[in-house]
This record gives sequence, C-alpha cells and structure tokens, in this order.
Amino acid sequence: MTSFNRAVVVAVVVAVVGSGSRRETLTCGFRNSATTQEAEGSTRRSTRPLQGKQPAGRPVPSAPSALGPSLGGWTARDSADAVVVSLPVPVESSLSSVKMLNQKHRARPERQVAGSTNRWRLPSEPFSRDLLALSQMCKAMCLDVDDALQAPDRLYTPNIQTKCSGTVKKAVPSGDGVVTLQCLGFQWELHLPQLFQSETLTKLYVSALSEAPTSRVRDLARLLPGPPGKARERPAVNRLTISLRINDPLVTKIAFATALKNLYTSQVDLSLDEVLGVLASAHALQFSNLFQRCVAIMVHGLSPSNVANFYLAGCKYKEEPLSASCEKWMEMNLVPEVGRQIHLQKIPKGLLLKVLRSPRLFVFSEFHLLKTLLLWVYLQVNPRLLVLPTHEAVMTFFSSFPKKTCFLDQDMEYGFMELFLCLRLHGIIRGQDLDVLRHLNFFPESWLIRVTANHYHAMECGGDMAFAKDLPHQAVRFGLLFYKEYTSYSEMIAIYGFFFAMRGIRNNSTSYSFYMQRIRPADVGIPSEVCEHGLVSLWPQRLVKYEIRAHAWVDGQWQDFGTKPILQKFQFVRPTCKSQVLQIQTVGSPIYVSFSFIFPAS
Repeated sequence: MTSFNRAVVVAVVVAVVGSGSRRETLTCGFRNSATTQEAEGSTRRSTRPLQGKQPAGRPVPSAPSALGPSLGGWTARDSADAVVVSLPVPVESSLSSVKMLNQKHRARPERQVAGSTNRWRLPSEPFSRDLLALSQMCKAMCLDVDDALQAPDRLYTPNIQTKCSGTVKKAVPSGDGVVTLQCLGFQWELHLPQLFQSETLTKLYVSALSEAPTSRVRDLARLLPGPPGKARERPAVNRLTISLRINDPLVTKIAFATALKNLYTSQVDLSLDEVLGVLASAHALQFSNLFQRCVAIMVHGLSPSNVANFYLAGCKYKEEPLSASCEKWMEMNLVPEVGRQIHLQKIPKGLLLKVLRSPRLFVFSEFHLLKTLLLWVYLQVNPRLLVLPTHEAVMTFFSSFPKKTCFLDQDMEYGFMELFLCLRLHGIIRGQDLDVLRHLNFFPESWLIRVTANHYHAMECGGDMAFAKDLPHQAVRFGLLFYKEYTSYSEMIAIYGFFFAMRGIRNNSTSYSFYMQRIRPADVGIPSEVCEHGLVSLWPQRLVKYEIRAHAWVDGQWQDFGTKPILQKFQFVRPTCKSQVLQIQTVGSPIYVSFSFIFPAS
C-alpha cells in the first residue's frame, strides 16, 4: 500500500485469548484508492509479524498517539481495496483509548451537511471560505450563489427544534421539505429554508406540525438524515398544508406573489406602483428583510402622487422612519410641489397639521402658504374634482358665503379651525394680499382686526414687532429655490418700509453661499410691486433678529444647513448692510433656502 493517509472506515475490537495472558487485537481497515495495477498486485497476503523492517512498497505509519506507547508487535494484511492492520493491545490501554476517542467525538461541534455530499459547515458560521460547500448548500436550498455572497444571512434557517412536539427534533431537510400554502384563493408551494424567512409562515408550520397525526410525524422522522456513510432511499411523504388569511386590502395576489418570490431571491425589481402592495404583503408575512427594502424604495421615491399613501402605510404598520421621511419631504414640498397639483386632495389632515406646526416648513411667503391651505380646503369640500381649480375659482367660492358668518364659523363637520390657527397671518404684509383677506369672508372678523392692528402699531413704532418675540414660531418667513443651473439668484422683499434682498451665489459645482442684504430705497432694480404703496422708512439702521437655513435632498436623505439665530443692526454701508453668509457644500438640487426674521424693539 502506497499511502496510509486514508479515511478510517471500520474499527473493530476483537478479544483474543493468548497463552498465559488475555490480550486484545485492534483491527483497522483503511480504504485503498491506489491505481488498478497496484490493486492487482495487492492480492498477496502477509500474516507474519512485522518486526523492524517494513514490507517493500508498503510503508506503514506509526501507531496513533491515542492508542498509547504500549503497543507490541502487530500484523498487516491487504486486499484489492483495503488494508487491515491487527494491533495486539493490552485491554486496559484499549479501553482508555476508546474512551478518549468517544470523549473527542462528543466534544466535536455539531456539523451541518451541505447538499448531497459529505461537505459540512459549522451552523454558527454566517459564511465560510469553502465555496464548494456554499455552492452545494445554495443548490440544495434553491438559492442563487450570488445572492448568498451578497447576503449570507439568507442561508440561516431559524431553529424551530424547541417548538416542534413529538419525535420530530429537527427541521425536514430542504431538499425534501415542500409545504403548500393556501392564501388568497391560490396554492403556493414553498421550500422550508425559504419558508423559515417569514415569521408568520414559520409559526403556521410549527402549529401544523404540532397538530399533525402520529403517522405524519413518523413519516417526517424518516426523512431525517441517518448515520454518516449509510445512504438510504427516502420515502414519499404527503406535503404539509398551511393556510393564511389576510384581510389587508393593500395585499393583492400579484403583490403577494412578488413577496413570495423575494423569499428565493433578493434581485426582484420593485416599481413604485407595486411597492405599497409588496410592503403590505411583507408585513403580513413578517418578512423583515423585504419590508425594510420596500421602506427604502418608498423613501427614495417620494413624490406628490404617492406621499399620502406612503405616509398612511407608515402609520398603519407603525414604521416610524417611513412616516418621518414623508413628514420631512412634505415640509419642503408642500408649497412648491404638492400645492400645485391635484394630489393635494389626498393629503390627510393629520399630516398637514404636523407640517404646518413644523419650524422647518418651507414657504415662498406666508400668503403662498395661505393659498395652498385654502386650495386644500376647497378640494376637501369638493372631493369629486379631477382637475386642479384656478386660484380665482377658489377665491370666488369662499367669497360667496353670506357676510353674516364666515366659513370657519360655519365649519362644524371638517374641523379646519386648528389648521388655520397654525398660520402666521401677521406675516402677510403686502397691501394687495391684505385686501384679499378682507374680501375673502373666510376668517372671523376678530382675526382680521388683530392682523390690521399689529401692522398699524408696527409702522407707528418704526417697524418694531411687539407681537412677535419667538423666532422659530412667530418669525416672518420668505424662501427661494436655488437650482444648480443658477450662478446667482435674488428676491426682493419690503416690510414696513425696509427693503432687503435675499441672495444666492454658486461658487463652484458643489459650493453655494446665501445671505440677505439691506437695499437703499433709491437703488435701481427694486420691483414696483415691492413698494406699490410708496411706504419708505428713513431710519438709517434697523435691528433684525434673523436665521438662514438651507436644505437639500441627496440619496434619500435631507442635508440640513443653517446659521444660529443672529441679532444684527443693518445699515446702508458695507459691511453692516450684509448679513452673515451661509456657506454650504452639497450636490443636491434644488436647494430650499429659508429666511426667517423679526424686528425686535430697538
């Protein structure tokens, strides 16, 4: 025999009675994988004791250290496919050696067979460098190797051994275990490794096993792998059937089939049109990996057409990150995006209330926010509209109510009052916009009187806003959208005779600067609508408390920039005419820039 590095296949202990003392012979067989010529020449038998010199061409290794150093003479014989070595060993030494082998065998960690070969992996290892074993395991579990390399957690099978009753102590192997799922009027055949990725299906499977008859348990037990080296034919077993009832209207048959497909592969493409149904199916199946994947797709794909449905889904399934993402997106896009489309009609009142109360809300001006909210109310009162009405149609509708009572006083069904309490009507400054408020017949007369009185006292005091002291919740807000195509952009505003310019400058492809600057009334370039009533303040300086913020959407997340609240005296000469500059670095476009300020008592 050319080599003794072969797998041990038989170990038999035979008692032999010698002359004068009891001895024991340990016979070990070694598999011989030599060539055909070597096998033909191995028919010779050798029963003589091997003392000192070994047979030519048959190197014999030394005895294993587990058998101890007390081995005496020993005899070897070979055949065409095996070599048998007889070792006379004392009884005490052999018993201790067998005991040591048993202890080592018991100390070996549990092995998990991969596929139909004897390659194995430790269950505690999420990924092994044995790519052949990984390939065999994926083939047995009906998984794609590329998916397993990208997501090794998909190879894990939940341990349901403690949940199963009766004699079934282990899960049925993946190659034989097929479970029939009855749901939504269809029957779906699932393999156990994929089924165990769903907590709902796992519970149904365990419950079905506990209720299975004794014959079914006996059949399942016969499917368990036998002792190593003994292959046996596995009998056919009736498939286990489980039923799942889903009452969620968002779960459709196509969405449910897509969710089941994701049990086998994670490379299924999901569109924004079907992701909501797949999310509902993943929630019903308690398939966390697919559920989080759907959430990520929804967050990256927010738009005016789906933000309402995605927000309601986040609230329904208690997914706080999804709901929070919808709220932040609405804070930036309520006025510039949603307020210009018919999809505004679907925005729920709860979401709108949270957005209006947020200090991060982006508005072009307070009057733009008022028009958006009036349009939402009009769409709620007229839910059958399919086309966005014009601004004139909305104004005519609310102006048509009797002059004795305004719309908000008559509102007993919808409860719109708390929404309009969030508005900053004192920030509506233009005379033309104030005329719209008076003729609208929407607000109570007491509200309009308070707004007019605040403006009157502010002009009497040189612009001091005694009614506004809380910058985050009472400041007058203005905003602009800065796109990456712009090199510079500015907007002019006038408040109580003071003129300011909100400016944005692009320094390079990713660097931007934003600031506000006081403008002289005689400077060229002030639009006529800004100073339509000719109100000009002659005060050389104006104390302003302001804050500048910028927000950009990049890769599904908001980048927030801003200055701290700053108190500064603005004059006409540099550098006192210019505010602090907010410099940002971002690749997002557009950039939502907000300027909030109040005029404290000077």
